[in-house]
Parts: sequence; structure tokens; C-alpha cells
Amino acid sequence: MNYIMKVLIIEDDHTLANNLGNSLCKEGFVVDLAFNKTDGLEQIEIYQYDCVVLDINLPDGSGFDVLKELRSEKNNTPIIIVTARSQTEDKVKGLNFGADDYVSKPVDSNELIARIRSIIRRAANGALPSIICGELTVKPAEHFASIGKNILELTAKEFSVLEYLAIHNGQVVTRAMLMEHLWGSDFETFSNVIDVYVRNLRRKLEPYSKLELIKTIRGKGYILKND
Repeated sequence: MNYIMKVLIIEDDHTLANNLGNSLCKEGFVVDLAFNKTDGLEQIEIYQYDCVVLDINLPDGSGFDVLKELRSEKNNTPIIIVTARSQTEDKVKGLNFGADDYVSKPVDSNELIARIRSIIRRAANGALPSIICGELTVKPAEHFASIGKNILELTAKEFSVLEYLAIHNGQVVTRAMLMEHLWGSDFETFSNVIDVYVRNLRRKLEPYSKLELIKTIRGKGYILKND
């Protein structure tokens, strides 16, 4: 079972962004799109991404500005710059500002996917610590979850739901937030699929815990609490 990787593409060329997004989705990534600097920064502030694919030329600013702002805020999300510019000085500039890799247009989707996987693996070696919520331990990089000494056998989607609840331990998480985390922007808010995953999770947690770890907040969503 693999950790579900979430990627944000910030690219003002809608056709290119959609094509890259479709290629990534076919490889099992969850993909969000932003077509300008402002929307991209807003999405990064709200959601946690494993990688950002960033165009340099944006309608409301430069990708370099996005990069500088994120790194100045100590946001270490892996970033791949994609641009039509091929000059060495631009590559050096991007790397100096904190980019993890640099790909020139036209973009080969297979090469980009390989580079994304590579930098996510590198980042995971030291950037995805264990999440401990009382007796529950979640290790995102290893797709590992346990209650005490009991290892939980979870599907990829069940693990992703548990991981998201653990990250927001003690906070109410809505169904829409979970749908967005699992499938990106393309989801149906009326779907009961999240309820199914949560029900399955509870069934797998119950034998190992005296606590009701995942509680339903009527009319709002769910909360993971260890007390």
C-alpha cells in the first residue's frame, strides 16, 4: 500500500495544467490546479501538499516570488519550477531561492512524474515525522498506523482519512475537507463515501482501543480525540 501523494500545479496555461494534472492522476496522485500566484498561495496556506509544480511566468506575479515567500515562511514543501526559460541563470536563480528541481518546457510528463516521485522520496526521509495522538501512532512516509503495539491493516484511502484526522487532532474536519484531501477539487459534496471510510476505520480501531477515537460532530463532520 502506498502513501497517497498530493500535488499542486500552479500554471497559467490551462491546457498544459490540465494535461499534466490528468497524467499525474493516472499515476495515482491527487492533483489540485491553480492558474495564478494568488490562488496558488491561498491553496498552499490551506492544504498540505507533497510537491508543488510551479510556473515562472504567472499573470499576477513571478513564480520566483512564490518560491521566495514560501521559503521565507519556512515552508519546505518540495517545489519543481517549470518554465519556458532555459537560460542557465534562471535555473541558478530558482535553485538559489530554494527550488528542488527545474524542468523546461515543453514538459515531458513521464520525466516530470519521475522527478516528482524522486523529490518526494527525498523529502520523506526526513520531513514526515510520526504523528502521535495518545495511543495512536501514524507514520505518513511509511504508510504505517498502530494503536499501542497493534499494527492497523488499512487500505490506502482509509489510511489517508486517518492521517488527515490525526494531523488535525482535536479539530473538527468536515466531509468536504476529507473529500478535497482524497480526490482534489473534483468531488461531489453529497457523496456518502467518506462515511463509509470512517465506518470501516472505526471497525478496525475498535478492537484495540477502549476510547472512541473518531467522533461524529452532528451537522459538521468528524474529530479525532484521544481522551
